[in-house]
Parts: sequence; structure tokens; C-alpha cells
Amino acid sequence: MEVSIMEGQIRKASNRDFSHLRALLQSSKKVIPLRKHSFLFQEGMSANELYLILSGKVQVSKICPDGKEMCFRICGSGEIVGELTLFTNDPRYLLTAKVMESGEAAVMDKNELEEQLLVNPTLALEYMRWMSKHARRTQTKFRDLIMNGKKGALYSTLIRLCNSYGVPLEDGSIFIDVSLKNQDLANFCGTTRESVNRMLNALKQEGIISIKRGKITVHDLNYLKTEIQCEDCPADICCIE
Repeated sequence: MEVSIMEGQIRKASNRDFSHLRALLQSSKKVIPLRKHSFLFQEGMSANELYLILSGKVQVSKICPDGKEMCFRICGSGEIVGELTLFTNDPRYLLTAKVMESGEAAVMDKNELEEQLLVNPTLALEYMRWMSKHARRTQTKFRDLIMNGKKGALYSTLIRLCNSYGVPLEDGSIFIDVSLKNQDLANFCGTTRESVNRMLNALKQEGIISIKRGKITVHDLNYLKTEIQCEDCPADICCIE
């Protein structure tokens, strides 16, 4: 999968912001393969390691007791996974990480990273800033879901996909260069596939989006933003990662 223009810009900015943290993880001598459809870890498993995605894509989600899946983010190259296990008395993974696209990940022992954070103030500050950014991303997602319902959740997900994987076209449309099934979109929205199908069909009929070979093109991004009273958050906050 090619990296889109917007995705590349977000990743470059993100890598600059947290270069020390990523450099530490990259220094790990342990690198593991990521195989599509396999799990990096699952909720409830003992958590002893933190991962830096070197290539490929990993989906981080929460499995509810009723079997419904709530997807929080898609992590690509340069993204860190498993961070919620640090400095806890019960070191278990709180979320599930499933491989969407094969690749590799660097692995660092959780205890080793905790020791580095305790003795390196620069690294600790960077880690706190990184966690704060993730908290802001999560907060905005829940805001859209709670305040705007299912429609708001879908529209905001489409906006985030544009920011993360969007390729601007000559006519002003944005091509989302990632393949997602309607069930995947439903998982991001916390709703059913049938509800997503109806909302996508309505958007297609109005000419807001079009779908070809499983990939979405957004023709009127301003419509989506207006409908959910978008606050125009920075792209590195309003993203799917």
C-alpha cells in the first residue's frame, strides 16, 4: 500500500515530535514478523512488552462482552503499541492488537522502558506528551460518538481517514487510500454494519462520497464537517491513528 500525501505529512511530524522515544524502541535487538490476521496481543494477556511498528499495519480495538468490537486506531510505521501497560500494578493488555497488513515490529521489554523513563527526564517528558496526544485523540472520538450519534461517528471517521490516508485529487476530492470493509467502519463507529451501509448509501446518493473497489472518495469534505460541527482540530489529532 502506498503512503498517501497526508499520511506522509502526519507521520513526518509525529516522528519529529517523539524521536527520542522511537529511537529507544528502535534500538531494541528484538524484531518480530507481523503476519496478516494474527494478533500482536489480545486483551487480558500478560503484558511484558511494548512494540514499535516498523512496517505493516495493526488495528487496536476493544472487544465488548457482547462480542461487539470498538476500533480505536490503525497503527502504521513509526507508531507505538501497548503503551497502556506501563507503570501499572496489573500488567495486562487492556486492548487487542490485530495485524491488518504484514510487516515487522521492534519489541522492547516493558520494565526496561520504565527504567529508562525514570532516569531520563527528556524521555519521560516526551512520553507524557505522547500519551497526552493519544488522550486528546480518544477524547475527540468519544465526543463525536456521544454528541452526534451514529451519523456523527461515521462522518468523523471519514474525516479522520481523509486526514490519515487521503490523497487530494485534481477536482478537489479526497481519495482514501486504504481498503476498509463496512464492518471495519462499523467497528470505528461503535454501531452495526447495516447502519453503516444505510448511511454510506445515503451519502453516495447525495454525491458526497463514491466507492470503487472497496476504497472511498470523499467529494465534499466540508459537508461532513458542517454536519458534525467540526472544530477543525489539527490533522495529527483528528486522525485514525
